[in-house]
Amino acid sequence: MEIRETTATAFDALLSNKLRTGLAVLGIVIGISAVVSLLALGQGAQQAVTSRITSLGSNLLTISPGAASERGVRGAAGTASTLTLEDARAIVSAPSVTTVSAVSAEVSRNFQVTYGRANTNTRVTGTLPTYTAVRNITMTQGTFLSERDVIGLSKVAVLGPQVAEDLFGTAATPIGQVVQINRIGFRIIGVTEAKGGSGFFNQDDIIYIPVTTAQKVLMGTTTVNNISVAAISAEVMDQATQEVGLLLLTRHGLRTPEEADFTIRSQADILSAVTEATGTFTALLSGIAAISLLVGGIGIMNVMLVTITERTREIGIRKAIGAKRRDILSQFLIESVVLTVVGGALGVLLGWLLSFGAGRFLNIPIELTLSAPLLAFGVSSVIGIVFGYYPARRAAHMQPIVALRYE
Repeated sequence: MEIRETTATAFDALLSNKLRTGLAVLGIVIGISAVVSLLALGQGAQQAVTSRITSLGSNLLTISPGAASERGVRGAAGTASTLTLEDARAIVSAPSVTTVSAVSAEVSRNFQVTYGRANTNTRVTGTLPTYTAVRNITMTQGTFLSERDVIGLSKVAVLGPQVAEDLFGTAATPIGQVVQINRIGFRIIGVTEAKGGSGFFNQDDIIYIPVTTAQKVLMGTTTVNNISVAAISAEVMDQATQEVGLLLLTRHGLRTPEEADFTIRSQADILSAVTEATGTFTALLSGIAAISLLVGGIGIMNVMLVTITERTREIGIRKAIGAKRRDILSQFLIESVVLTVVGGALGVLLGWLLSFGAGRFLNIPIELTLSAPLLAFGVSSVIGIVFGYYPARRAAHMQPIVALRYE
């Protein structure tokens, strides 16, 4: 029997019992759509996190204080007060540091900020004018902080767009207005461009003030929370880490790196860790979704076994008039593959629709690649062959006399 005739016969057999065929396809549709949608959402979330980390600054090194110890008990990393504004200025001016383009020191704390009847609790960061170069900050209104503001302990502030909207709404222009930070008045001189984010990653929900004003007026401290360093290029990141580390060891009177009271992390390390974590999570979700494909394959096997039982006499008649084993085998294999391929196509379509809907609802980008549907069709075909082979082989090896006598 020719392949075209065999395929036509397989389609006729499947369409003769639409309900059973539909239920068999449904298991594959659910499995494929789950895999496609979870892959799209996982890759989209990974891309979103990556872009947010990248937007924090290019070729970035972050220097954090070490862990504080009290009575022999070591605290968490970053709890010590070991970094100062002078450390940041020394990195810029030291002749031994040749791979750094810009340095900024930051000290941050959350405060209640009010303007008239409007108020919000947001992060206030004291920093230097170089922060814009280190962290890729651009302005939509006004100007950023100046060196004069830092030297003069000026009470001026630059708002992130989320803070500006919370305090002034979308129509008002905040430049020149005075907001109260911890009941101290600060005049607004600028608004930064939106960078996006939510929760701990929201770079728009922040207020920038001069670092000296933050230390002496708001927070009463002489140290900084961290120092951000922009390397000249990605190729010299390791060299920059070594140069900055040696300088700080010398300034802090330490002799070996093991004694360091600070930690230097590169943006590449953070990005790699986050990418690995999100990739593992996506693979885990996809693996869980793939279990439904196995269930769908078992369902197809059951359907094919029932079909063969119902069509035993038909198989006997066809073998009695000359049909060979390979003809019977190919017909039932084609029926099984048709079920899974159709289910795969419908599953890809449903998975894309679910991805777009979930992406819009969760406000994350969706990453649709050609690999997902190709993988879906490949898996569908394999499932059709693997789970359809045993029923097809069973049908092909039936003895014509036994099949004809079956009731």
